[in-house]
Amino acid sequence: MSDTITLRGLVATTPRHITTESGLEVTSFRLASTTRKLDTETGVWVDSDVNWFTISSFRQLAANVSQSISKGERIVVSGRLKVRDWDNGERSGTSVEVEASAIGHDLTFGTSSFERRSLVVAEPEDEEEAELEPELQTA
Repeated sequence: MSDTITLRGLVATTPRHITTESGLEVTSFRLASTTRKLDTETGVWVDSDVNWFTISSFRQLAANVSQSISKGERIVVSGRLKVRDWDNGERSGTSVEVEASAIGHDLTFGTSSFERRSLVVAEPEDEEEAELEPELQTA
């Protein structure tokens, strides 16, 4: 299953950044996303269930995330949802992962500053990306 999802939550683990033998940069961490609901008796918003996600980012996004995001920060993540059942013989379960396409600080809880990095333009994968490429080079 692969669907697009946007999440808000708290970075629950220190982001782990690695570079694979083939040179691919990967940064991953766990995100705790807490559902809030209105307590109709008191009229106060309260925390409810917590959903846990493994967030993975690749290439330039991974490099930027490793320098920008820290444990305990509130962020917004958009990406592809991947839900998988697993069984290692002793235990089984379901993993919920998000392959991030965008990550940023949740400005509901504070401010952030932005520093533009030079873009490294990869070869376009399809005709639509090829049409956008000149715009990326001049940005």
